[in-house]
Amino acid sequence: MLRTTAAVIAGKTARVLSRMRGGGSAFPGLVAERVDPRLLAHALADVRGGIVVVTGTNGKTTTTRMLVAVLRAHGRQVLTNPTGSNFTRGVISSMLADLPLSGRARADVAVLELDEAHALKFTEVVTPTHALLLNVARDQLDRFAEIDHTARLLQQLAAQADTGVCLNIDDPYVARAREVVRAQVQVGFFGLDSSIAHRLPEVLETDLRDAEDYVAPDPGPGTALLRPRDEREFEILITGGDPVGPLTLKQRGLAAMINATAATAMARQLLGADFREEVTARALAAVDPPFGRGEVVEIDGQPLELVLVKNPAGFTVALSTYGTTPVATMIAINDEPADGRDVSWLYDVSFESLRERGVAMTSGVRAYDMALRLEYDDVAVDTVEPALIPALDRFLAEHRDEPKRLFCTYTAMMTLRRTLAARHNLPAFGEEAGDG
Repeated sequence: MLRTTAAVIAGKTARVLSRMRGGGSAFPGLVAERVDPRLLAHALADVRGGIVVVTGTNGKTTTTRMLVAVLRAHGRQVLTNPTGSNFTRGVISSMLADLPLSGRARADVAVLELDEAHALKFTEVVTPTHALLLNVARDQLDRFAEIDHTARLLQQLAAQADTGVCLNIDDPYVARAREVVRAQVQVGFFGLDSSIAHRLPEVLETDLRDAEDYVAPDPGPGTALLRPRDEREFEILITGGDPVGPLTLKQRGLAAMINATAATAMARQLLGADFREEVTARALAAVDPPFGRGEVVEIDGQPLELVLVKNPAGFTVALSTYGTTPVATMIAINDEPADGRDVSWLYDVSFESLRERGVAMTSGVRAYDMALRLEYDDVAVDTVEPALIPALDRFLAEHRDEPKRLFCTYTAMMTLRRTLAARHNLPAFGEEAGDG
């Protein structure tokens, strides 16, 4: 107990100092974890309504935010890591503001977004009751190697959950995790309704779509299936139950709709008889896009759309969602550890949708690599400026009176979004969620 209290005090102190210096959101958690390596177990010991781990290659932050919103709309007190810092130290950092000196969190449910590898580090300390597994795609090849390795990480997590798992029925590598789930654990699914199965190529990579011998499991009771009505409005069909919606999200695109479907499936599993379709629809419709995930900010009276990209599947979905309307476009590609050092994945993305207007600016550490990749797809690039802030300044100045779009890898997004926040009175990273 004394060690836990000391860890909380150290973490809170580090949090104050980190904020004063503009430091990263994970540092306070690192300090607290060094003092008490089992702080997470102590903090979550009194959370009785479920400890949910949300993971997968794409959509973790958005899905987590949606699930939290739905649970809160149903009256649950939810502990989460709202900044999207998805290592275990980031989870601890997100708790510190509200954690009492005893180190015991006050919440009904914990919903935690975790990086695929760090989800297993989390289970070494805390056994999750539920796991929501979204998808598998190539991401940070220097860290995760290939898809099979990531799939094994998710399957190991599914095997750890002791109450329920929710799986993507359309993703062979995720759906097969049902084979390792404990006998007493409830298995649920989410995916696309058969009426839009032809749109799977938008959200799954080629090698997943061609996976041999995959037969999707039968969608049993409670399966949540996405059925769009148009490009914005959709409903979520519940096998054996009433549909959720129709509704329209603030965030555009098929990927966001799938995230909402995944959140709905997991919420229904957690809430059981307390689940309310109309409450869920209202909660999902009110969710603001997370930092940089299709977020739209106003700069000089014009919209600037911020789109995070980090792997072939994610960039392909982003281009199909945002890249079809020609606007002034900037692409910023970094290769820091948080982005992945290997950017060869850019050659697995088709940029043909950007040909009509071209790209106004490429920037970041790999600005010239990005410009070369665009040249191969006959996409004109006006300017290459590796330095992020000068590139942003020029991009905004030269396209002041028109809508703009910014595709960025993670560290580039962090730098540019914080610059925009400081200069244009926007919420800083984490403030929109009430913590950092």
